[in-house]
Amino acid sequence: MKIILPFFALLFSHALFAQSKDCWPAFRGGQQMQGVSSAGLPASPQLLWTFTTEDDIIASPVACNGILVVGSVDGCLYALNQEGEELWNIQTENAIEAPALIFEETVFVGNMDGTLLAFGLYNGEQRWRYQAGNQIMGSPNWWKQGNEARIIVGSYDYALHCVDARTGTLQWKYESDNYVNGAAAITGRLAVFGGCDGFLHIVDIISGKLNKKVDVATYIAGTAALDGNKAYLGDYDGRLSCIDMEKGKVDWAFEDPEYQLPFIASPALSGNRIIIGGRDKNIYCIDKRTGKLLWRHRSGSRVDASTIIISEKVLTANMRGDVQLLSLKDGAPLWSYEIGSPIEATPACTGGRFFIGAKDGKVYCFGNQPQD
Repeated sequence: MKIILPFFALLFSHALFAQSKDCWPAFRGGQQMQGVSSAGLPASPQLLWTFTTEDDIIASPVACNGILVVGSVDGCLYALNQEGEELWNIQTENAIEAPALIFEETVFVGNMDGTLLAFGLYNGEQRWRYQAGNQIMGSPNWWKQGNEARIIVGSYDYALHCVDARTGTLQWKYESDNYVNGAAAITGRLAVFGGCDGFLHIVDIISGKLNKKVDVATYIAGTAALDGNKAYLGDYDGRLSCIDMEKGKVDWAFEDPEYQLPFIASPALSGNRIIIGGRDKNIYCIDKRTGKLLWRHRSGSRVDASTIIISEKVLTANMRGDVQLLSLKDGAPLWSYEIGSPIEATPACTGGRFFIGAKDGKVYCFGNQPQD
């Protein structure tokens, strides 16, 4: 009990942010990075508009308060309204490949020279900048307790950085043994991330000290999804692992016997199902309790974009430029649209619409055509 009680005190030390159907503020929708939306989608979404930037879009968009925010390899951060009209753009002086974060009417984003920036959501006014030691590829995440708010982000300087959300002042820096490519998921007062050093790191947000480190044994490019005391993440050897964070051990690992290609994408969780796409061109549905395969859908091309679960549907995109809706129950195709340009970015879903970026430099908005 001396081990178990401190862990749960850390896990449930404050209430988690409740994501709404009209707000997709982070890379995977919320602090725990579960990749689930309550927004709903039409059975056959229609292309409503596109917006063109000056270079590839690799960063996943985020949206809240009627504003869509997305970064481009052209170095600009763009804010659009729901009709695809530009509200503002800011040149950050280096490519943006990391998703932004919207928190407390502020946009936080990192770029490829390792600069983490904060801007006003409504006017794009810069509030502060913080310099990490190398490029930022993963989304920032947030933590708040009382009046204290912090931003957590990883970098290729091997470190997880924690800064004050309102000033950008460094609170602590936790050193891993290799690049931090994905985002840190947050539950209670714990920041949880997989590193390129092959470990799942569980770090106390108050102190910046290591709580536990679990050996996954290979490069982890994506972001862990959290549910209770369990973390789910894919790795570069093609395994999807369930890690018991309390016990500090791997509960189970799924691996397709036909393929051992990397999981770059992050998993999505709904009920007892985990959905993840792989570079072997497959979308997998795994039983969360046992690690057994429930179904597999052949996408047609490599899947680096993370899936989203919306009600009983799975929204996915691949490197051929196909956007698809699948049945969560059995993986049956329900709808598809051919963009024709590779897609690495995860969609954002709010208010019955979804937004997705592609390597042709465009943001695409899908939903129902408004009635006259």
